Amino acid sequence: MSEATRQAPGGPGDADRSPPVIGITTYLEPARWGVWVREAALLPAPYARAVERAGGVPVMLPPTGGLRGVDALVRRLDGLVIAGGGDVDPDLYGADRHPETGPPQPQRDRFELALVRAAVEADLPFLAICRGMQVLNVARGGTLVQYLPQEVGNEDHAPAVGMVGRHRVHINPTSAIGKIMGDGADVPTYHHQAVKRLGKGLSAVAYAADQVVEAVELQGHRFGIGVQWHPEEGDDRRLFEALVAESAGR
Repeated sequence: MSEATRQAPGGPGDADRSPPVIGITTYLEPARWGVWVREAALLPAPYARAVERAGGVPVMLPPTGGLRGVDALVRRLDGLVIAGGGDVDPDLYGADRHPETGPPQPQRDRFELALVRAAVEADLPFLAICRGMQVLNVARGGTLVQYLPQEVGNEDHAPAVGMVGRHRVHINPTSAIGKIMGDGADVPTYHHQAVKRLGKGLSAVAYAADQVVEAVELQGHRFGIGVQWHPEEGDDRRLFEALVAESAGR
């Protein structure tokens, strides 16, 4: 991590610097507004607010079919958030579909896998959140646990349908996340899948009490962090501030 990671925007010279542009991936879902029911690119507002409050300019990235433009897109961004959402298709990591795994979203899966790979290649700072961390792991050749309650014997990671819960995570204090957040935190959580086999170059740096991997880092990347929790749903802005600071220094 560079010095920019440790200094949030607001220091000398920042008045002359444009705020970094942070792309945020989106859902592609049917939605209703006014008299219309149409397919729409959707993003829960807390993502954009978290980026803006951290000093960045949020830009929504709909899952387009034109994958040849992904490299050009990455070159125009200063940073990236891979947002949460539905389950990654288990076919993409060579597994049979579990009954509790959600329906496939091939366009979003293809787009986000290509986007993550391009961001890694370009050394673009990124924060991968919940599904985003799972996309990162699959993009690096890893696999996923498809239904955590069956694996760990509890529902602590998604305690109520449609409601964000909280639990404690234990963080390696020498990791990049540990230097940002310390050795532990109570975090907002809502997920029923998680990392199983780590992808190439990823290190697990935080765990829940039941040993579910809660955060990963991409070794050798200037800022490549994935968290299984939802920092945009809480008041702790440190991860977004660190992403924006690193993106501003790019």
